[in-house]
Amino acid sequence: MTSFWTGKRVRLRGIEPDDWTAFMRFAVDEERLGDLLQPPRSAEGFRTWAKEQAVAQSDGDCFVLAIEAIDTGDTVGSIGSHHADPRAGWFEYGVTIGADHRGKGYAAEAVVMLLRFMFAERRYHRCQARIFAHNEASLIFHRRLGFVEEGRLRDHVYFAGRYHDLVMTSMLADEFAQLHSMSEHLDVASNASRT
Repeated sequence: MTSFWTGKRVRLRGIEPDDWTAFMRFAVDEERLGDLLQPPRSAEGFRTWAKEQAVAQSDGDCFVLAIEAIDTGDTVGSIGSHHADPRAGWFEYGVTIGADHRGKGYAAEAVVMLLRFMFAERRYHRCQARIFAHNEASLIFHRRLGFVEEGRLRDHVYFAGRYHDLVMTSMLADEFAQLHSMSEHLDVASNASRT
């Protein structure tokens, strides 16, 4: 039997100490995309962070995983659940794919694996994703996966010298089950491989 965490294109796994260089590249990629501007972190800072992540216990249902390409073994991105509220039945998630690895279906497959776990195994009812309004590629990606735009928080985030809108999206467990078979791995990548 294949691991639950292994798909056709990617494998989700814990972060290893050697992943620090990939995460350093992802931080640069996110800044280029217009993500929140952060002070630069040293290479040693990334090394220390990766070592800490490698031995850290998950915080309930909040965790970060590395996305590894099956064909090359490269760390191509990360995915995680954040702000999980098991009592209310919702969680937020985030995904990052390195600039060199976009458009290959990695993000779509990783997101579906994460959602399948959180909805089917952990019994959450709702997943939320916050997307900067200027990130049209991410908005299209989430629509293709089945996320619904719920609203827009106007001038909610300040970076790069001005305020930016934040788009709130969500998907419910029953919507996920209708769109993505719980028993087979996703091949939505053909429709959503632009991320």
